[in-house]
This record gives sequence, C-alpha cells and structure tokens, in this order.
Amino acid sequence: MKLQFWGAARTTTGSMHLLTVNGTRILMDCGLYQGRRAEAFQRNRTLPFDVDQIDVLVLSHAHIDHSGNIPSMVRSGYQGLVLCTPATRDLCSIMLLDSGHIQESDAEYLNKKRRRAGQPLIEPLYTREDATRSMEHFVSIPYRRPFPIAPGVKLTFYDAGHILGSAIVCLEIDENGRTRRLVFTGDLGREDKPLLRDPYVPDGMDVLITESTYGNRLHGASHEETARLGEIIRRTAGRGGKVIIPAFSVGRTQDIVYSLHQLLEADQIPHLPVFVDSPLSVNATQVFLLHPECYDQQTHQFLLDSSSRSPFSFPGIRYVREVDESKQINDLEGPAIILSASGMCETGRILHHLKNNIQDARNSVVIVGWMAPNTLGRRLAEREHRVRIFGQEYVRRAEVEVLNGFSAHADRDEILAWFDASQSPNLEHVYVVHGEVESSMALAETIRERGVPDVLVPERGQEVEL
Repeated sequence: MKLQFWGAARTTTGSMHLLTVNGTRILMDCGLYQGRRAEAFQRNRTLPFDVDQIDVLVLSHAHIDHSGNIPSMVRSGYQGLVLCTPATRDLCSIMLLDSGHIQESDAEYLNKKRRRAGQPLIEPLYTREDATRSMEHFVSIPYRRPFPIAPGVKLTFYDAGHILGSAIVCLEIDENGRTRRLVFTGDLGREDKPLLRDPYVPDGMDVLITESTYGNRLHGASHEETARLGEIIRRTAGRGGKVIIPAFSVGRTQDIVYSLHQLLEADQIPHLPVFVDSPLSVNATQVFLLHPECYDQQTHQFLLDSSSRSPFSFPGIRYVREVDESKQINDLEGPAIILSASGMCETGRILHHLKNNIQDARNSVVIVGWMAPNTLGRRLAEREHRVRIFGQEYVRRAEVEVLNGFSAHADRDEILAWFDASQSPNLEHVYVVHGEVESSMALAETIRERGVPDVLVPERGQEVEL
C-alpha cells in the first residue's frame, strides 16, 4: 500500500492524495490549487497523474480547494465515479458550475490583454459545460453506510462537522491477509458549531491523514462570538450605521444567518433589514434546506421552539440574486446588515458594498474568517487606514471587528481533543496536511509527543510505503 501527496502538502489548498492498494488507485479529493496566478494556472492545468489510471475518486466535501479540479479530470477523460455524501453532491452541483463560470470569465479577461499584446489566446481551465458533465460521475453515499469501492477496500463516510455534507473518510483495507483502517479527516469541524453535528470520532485507526489549518492556533468559542456579533450590531445600529460582513457563500454565510436568527429570537439585536447579497449564497442556502439530516440537535430544537420552519428565514431578511437589486442596497438609508461574497474581499459584490460604506465612521466591517496574505480582507483585518478597491484608494473610517470564532476548522486544541478521543493504540502513521508549514509542523510535533511511531509533514509529490 502506497500513499502519494499531490496537494495540500505544506499548504492549505489543492487537496489531493493518491492511495494505491491491491492494484487499485484511489484518489482522495481533487481540489483547485489557489495561489499566485501563474503557479496556480500551471498546477491546475497539469494534473500530476494519468486520469486513465485513477479507478475511483473519494471526495471529502464540496469546498473548491477539495473538489474544484474534478471537472478538469473529467475534461481529461476520467471515466470513474466520484463518491461523496448526498449533501456534498448537491453543493457541488452549484459550486462547480459557479467555478466553471469563473474559469471562463478569467480566460476572457486574460484573452483581452493577450489580443492587444499579440499573444496566443488561452482556453479556460474548464467550462460550465465541463462542470455539468462532471456531475454525471457523482454517486452519493450516506453517512455510516459501508460501501465496497475496490478489491479489499470498504469506504464509510462519517460526519466531519465542517460544512454541510463534509465527511471523515474511513477506508477498511484488507491487503496480504492484514486488515488496516485508514482515516482521512478532510477538513475537521468544531464541537458546538452552529447548525451542524459535532465531528465523529473514529476508533481503531492504523493510518491517519489529518488537516492542520489551525494546528498552532486557538479560536474563541462559537457562542461567545455570536454574543460579540450581537454587541457589534447593537453598537453600529445605535449610531445609525450599517454592518458589512464579507462571508464565504457556502458554510460561513449560513452560520451567520442562523446566528442572526438566534439573536433576533432572543431579542438581543434590533429588527433591521438583512441582505444576503450573493447568487451562490442564495443557491447554497437552498441546498442547506434540503438536508436537515445534517443539522445538530440544538438546531432541530431551535426550530421546534421558534415560529420559523427554516434556520435561514426570519422577518426582515432578503436574499438578493439580481444585480439591480444589489445596487439598490447602496441607496438604503439607515441601519442594515449586509452579508456578501467573496469572503476574502477580492472579487464579487462585497467590493461594491465596501466601496460605498468604508469611509463612513458610523459603519462596521465584521471579519468572520481567516484572510489570506495580500488580500483586501487581510488589510481590513489588520485595520489599515487606507485601502484600494477597484484600483482607487479609500480612507477606512468604518470600525473593523474580527471574529475568529466563526471558523469552520477545528483549532489546535480541538484537533488534539478529537485525536485523543479516538483511542487508537495501533496507530502507526500520521500524515499532517492542509496547513501552512509552521502550523503543520507544530501539530506534527505535538502528535509525535503522544507516542505515535511515524509522524510526517509530507512534501508535494512525496510517496510513502505503508
């Protein structure tokens, strides 16, 4: 049995791990690499293996850094299945199509420049049509249903608690008369996170591939961050301002909307207009409504106790699809709450809302997730006085608050608590992935101190024998 790490190795993006066992090649995740444009373009366009040799693809969840290059595989001739949970399939049906639209738009933008420079034109990485065709390969497997996927290999998905449909991948492997259990966390969620169940804790692991996004950092508690959000809204509304919240369309937006619903039900914030201004967010929220089986018990109880049948619907909320509707928000007088994508503040409608509101000291910008270096979101999180939006400089007078407790990733202590609860005395190998180098190395050292014989932070392309 061999493992080769082709993505999310000493970085947090492009998840892709190749398992070879009993003559079968199983790919776990096929995510887009997101980084500097030239490097990302080359990595995503050039798959590091022959797709004809991949027998099956197992997908942990729908986020684009885990699923986003599946259409490239299909475009390159992949004929196998993509196995995932039902909610992951439904989210991918909208997210991959949206990604295909972005690929087409990026290629169109670059080709305008290349035409003027007399350079050869480029094709998009993949198209919306490719994304649609890729969905023909998806097969849904519910949580906790063992499913044979290859000779001597049985797959079971368990709830990872990260986003809707996210899964911990468990492979029961019989090879040469020996049975071993390989566990891949995908992205591990948090306990007591809004909406979703806590991450499942497997036992009897022999091999573990674990994420490490926050392997050296801690979050605040989710309920404390909800209370802080309420304080910010009350304070901003009191001075007649708007609350602008950049949020990723899938997961984070729904968490924030549900938290607003809770705050309203508890009379902890005033009744204000709430706008969810992102077509993808609107579509993703519809998918969330299709999968109440993923909700935790607290959410079910909240719905029983409230007058609403949906976590995402309450008086005053408005979901905005059309551009004209989005523009009308800018003319609104008085306090309001605006959630919009993209989460990093690099593209999308959030840029227009920031441009129109950032210079007004009555307003607040609430950062609810990690912001990558060199992004507008990071500059706002660091409270820079001057920022550039659409190439124009603006003086930031709006208040900025950072709420890290809404993160969907387990922090260091939560990963270790999950690890310790697994009670796996036979654990031989741990591979620490999906984290920046410092984060992965710190988590690896802590796990090593717990007595695991082999703990490795693999490099891209590195292959190990198990």
